[in-house]
Amino acid sequence: MKACSWIFYASAALFLGSFTPSTLAAYKPSKAVPPQPAREYRAAWIATVSNIDWPSKNAKATAEQKAELVAIMDTAAALKLNTLIFQVRPGCDAMYASRIEPWSEYLTGAMGKAPSPAYDPLSFAVEEAHRRGIELHAWFNPYRARHSSAKSPVSPNHISKTKPHLVKEYGRMLWLDPGEKEVQDHSLSVVMDVVRRYDIDGVHFDDYFYPYKERDPKGGELEFPDDASWKKYGAQSKLSRDDWRRHNVNIFIERVYRSIKDTKPWVKFGISPFGIWKPGYPQQIKGFDQY
Repeated sequence: MKACSWIFYASAALFLGSFTPSTLAAYKPSKAVPPQPAREYRAAWIATVSNIDWPSKNAKATAEQKAELVAIMDTAAALKLNTLIFQVRPGCDAMYASRIEPWSEYLTGAMGKAPSPAYDPLSFAVEEAHRRGIELHAWFNPYRARHSSAKSPVSPNHISKTKPHLVKEYGRMLWLDPGEKEVQDHSLSVVMDVVRRYDIDGVHFDDYFYPYKERDPKGGELEFPDDASWKKYGAQSKLSRDDWRRHNVNIFIERVYRSIKDTKPWVKFGISPFGIWKPGYPQQIKGFDQY
């Protein structure tokens, strides 16, 4: 299990040129004590895609899967963590009993195959986390439709079969097109199905929105194949194509937030973007960025 530390950056500027030596000498530290945070957010990820964290193998029996999850919960409690971020939708599949998407192959070895003996991993995870005073946040990948590590045949009720016009092949993975309104509706319905039916404490997205840029054999960047949605929705707007893509994400995030809060105001909603917003801000900053 990989512990995840959450770092929030704040910046402050002190312009010493606006102070004279006499005013600096007159400064006296305050005796005021700021209030302590009500609860520090100490969290860890439980990644299910490719069986990174849980279950360790995708064909383990129910009893073994439960035992592994309990061991993770016990470790989290021993480390004094108070939140676990449990990946429930690796790629338009489900690590829980879904009416919308098929069972994940990372759970049973075959997409669409339910655990045997039957149980609901998300219900079990929520119960075990709460038993230890730990929040359980459901972690969704909003647009990835199939991971490159997937090996089993695609089940008939997977979106690539039921609505192939919404799914794009890009690199070695399948993706939903964020520019399609129907995609936004579908992913929102998946999130809200979990919010309504499970006693989760939060909904979480990581950095998966539009995919990382893929490259051709010569190293050139390949464009995400969203020509159809761009022509349908974006080409007539005043936005550039990249700004239009960012706008699609903004709209979806707002819809998710409002839907969660209208249904269960106490359920948190959070996103973990990259630490770098955009290279060059400040000037010396470089690297893989969220922008």
